[in-house]
Amino acid sequence: ADLVFFTCQLSLDDCCKDGQKRGNDNEDCASLPLISPSTTCRIVQEQCCVTVLEDNMCTTGINVAKEQGLCDSLFANTCETKTAKMCCDCCLVGKAALELGLSCDHSLSVGYQCGLVSRACCVHGSQNNQTAETTLTEGKCAHRCEGNDTCICFKGYKLKPDGKSCEDINECLLGASNCRAGERCINTEGSFRCQREVSCGTGYELTDSNNCKDIDECETGIHNCGLEFKCQNTQGSFRCLPKMQCGAGFIQDALGHCIDINECVSQTGPCPRGQVCINTLGSYICQRNAVNCGRGYHLNDDGTRCVDIDECKAPVPVCGGHGCINQLGSYRCECESGYNFNSITRLCEDNNECRHYPGRLCAHKCENTLGSYKCSCTTGFKLAADGRNCDDLNECESNPCSQECANVYGSYQCYCRRGYQLSDLDGMTCEDIDECALPTGGHICSYRCHNTAGSFHCSCPVSGYTLSPNGRSCQDVDECVTGTHHCAENQSCFNVQGGFRCLSFECPHSYKQVGDIATRLERSDTVRCVKSCQPNDFVCILDPTHSVSHTFISLPTFREFTQPEEIVFLRTTVPAYGVYPLVTYEVNFEILEGNLENAFDIIKRVDNGKYVGVVRQVKPLIGPVATVLKLSMRNLTAQGDSSQNIINVHVFVSEFWF
Repeated sequence: ADLVFFTCQLSLDDCCKDGQKRGNDNEDCASLPLISPSTTCRIVQEQCCVTVLEDNMCTTGINVAKEQGLCDSLFANTCETKTAKMCCDCCLVGKAALELGLSCDHSLSVGYQCGLVSRACCVHGSQNNQTAETTLTEGKCAHRCEGNDTCICFKGYKLKPDGKSCEDINECLLGASNCRAGERCINTEGSFRCQREVSCGTGYELTDSNNCKDIDECETGIHNCGLEFKCQNTQGSFRCLPKMQCGAGFIQDALGHCIDINECVSQTGPCPRGQVCINTLGSYICQRNAVNCGRGYHLNDDGTRCVDIDECKAPVPVCGGHGCINQLGSYRCECESGYNFNSITRLCEDNNECRHYPGRLCAHKCENTLGSYKCSCTTGFKLAADGRNCDDLNECESNPCSQECANVYGSYQCYCRRGYQLSDLDGMTCEDIDECALPTGGHICSYRCHNTAGSFHCSCPVSGYTLSPNGRSCQDVDECVTGTHHCAENQSCFNVQGGFRCLSFECPHSYKQVGDIATRLERSDTVRCVKSCQPNDFVCILDPTHSVSHTFISLPTFREFTQPEEIVFLRTTVPAYGVYPLVTYEVNFEILEGNLENAFDIIKRVDNGKYVGVVRQVKPLIGPVATVLKLSMRNLTAQGDSSQNIINVHVFVSEFWF
C-alpha cells in the first residue's frame, strides 16, 4: 500500500506570489483557488492579487493623462475605471502644479494615493523639462536674446526663474483665451485652440476658424433634385426649381410638367351672354348657341320650337311588352307583377327579390328567376320541406371514409385508427404509417425496426441480447448469471455487452493475491497481486514494480465522439502539490501496451486533493474488438527513487452502440 504524508504549510511569500501572478492574468481575486488551508495565506493571496489589479488600472489612468491631457475616455463610472480615472485626474493635478510653477510637494488634502500620483507626475514632468532646458540653454537664451544679454521668450511662453529657459503659458487655466460662449479652451504648446461643444447642425459644417459655414448642396452634388429640376442653394438647405417654364394657358405640376388650364371651368363667364365656351390647348374659343331641345323633345318642322316626343308610339316597344304611358318630355312603363320601373333606364326590371331581401327569403342561397326566385342549400345541407330552410346532411351514412367517419354540421371528417394516417390526396383514405421510415425511425428501436400494418416491432441481435419489456430497447443477457456460458472450473466468467469472456488471473512469481477473487469478480472489482519477496531475494527486492492488478471493462461501439469518454480512474493516496518530510513525491501515469489505433490516452488530474489517473477513449473503435491496456502508475521522488504499480485493463468493445 502507498504511504500517506501531511502537507507542510506554505510561506506567506509564496501565497503573495501566487496572488500577484493571478492578478497579472486578470483573474477574479474574490474567487481564487486556494493553495493552502491557512486563512492567513488566503488573505495574503487575495490582497496581493487586488494590489496588482489596482496598480495596473492606476498605470492606465496615468498614461491617459500624459498622452491625452484629459480623462474623458474614463468617464464611465464602473468598478474597472474608477481607480484608473482617479489616477488620471490626480496626474493632471500634478502636471498643472508643474505648469504653474508650484512645488510638487503640495499640501492639498486629496488623499494619500492621489497625492503620490500627483507628485509622481509633477516630478516626472519636471525631469523632462530639465532635460529639454539643458539642450536649449547650451546657448545663452532658449528663444531670443536682446541687448545686455537679456533673454526674451516667444509669444505664448514665459521666462523661467533661471532667466534663460522658457515654458508654455496655459492660457486656458489663466483665463487668457478668447474662446466664445459654447466653445471649450484646449491648451497647446505656445498657444491654445477653441473647440465647439455643440455641433453646427444639419446643412452646416465647422470651418478651421471654428465657425459654422453653410454647405452648398448644389455645388457639392449632394442634393436629390431630379433631371427636370435645377438646384438652388439656401441657408442650411436647398430648393429644387423646375427647368421648364410654362407659357400662358398652362400651369406647372409638382414634377415640372406643363398642364393645360381649362379656362371654361377656372374662369367665371369667359364668353358673352348667348355664347358657349369651348376649351382648347392653351386657350379657349366662344361659339354662338344653336336651338337645342332637351331629352324627350324634338324641333318642330319649322325648327323654331321644341315639341314632346310620344315614346309609346315608337316602332320598337320601349317598355319591352309592358304597358306604356306617355308624359311630357318622358314616358312611364306600367310593369307586370314581379317587375319594377327604373326611372333612370326607363325600363321594367326584374324585382330580384334575392338582392332586395338578402337572408330573408332563403336560409342559405337564393337564386333569382324571371319575376320570381327559388332556394337552394350549400354543400353538406339539404332543402327542408318548407322549401326555404336547410337541414344538415349526414354524409357518413354513405360511408365516404375508408375507416372512421364523424358527421359535423354541414360536413364530415374522416379519421384513421392508430398506425394509419389520412391521405393528403383525397382526405378520406387511410394509409399505413411506416414508423421505421419516419425521421425518428432510427431511434424507435435500438437495433432493427420492422414495419407492420398499422404498427411495427423491434428486434435485437440473434445472440447476446434480448428485447426489453418496453419492446424497443435491447438489453444485454448476463450469461454468467444465467449459466449459459462455457467457462472451465479454473476460469471466471466476465459478462460483456452482447456476450461473455472466460478469464483466469494468476499472480506472477514473488507476488501474492490480495483479497478473495470470487467476491471481487462478482462486483467487477480489481484483482490485485502485491509483491512478496523471499529473504535474500535481491532481484525481487530491487524490482520497482510494487503490485500487478487486473480489471476489465465492457464498452459499446462509440461511432460519434463529441468529447473524450472517461472509462477508468486510477486513484492514489498521494496529495497533490504536497511536500513530505525530507522528500518530494510525484506520480506519473503511462500506457505501456495494448493501445489499439491510439484510441486511448491517460491524463493526470487532482480530485479531492489527490492525484488521479484518468484513462480516456479519444477515438472510436468499431467492435467487436478486445485488447489489454497495460498501465503504469509510477511514484517518483526528488532523489530519483521510483516504484510503480502495473494495472492490466481488459477492454472488450461490443459490436453495437447499445
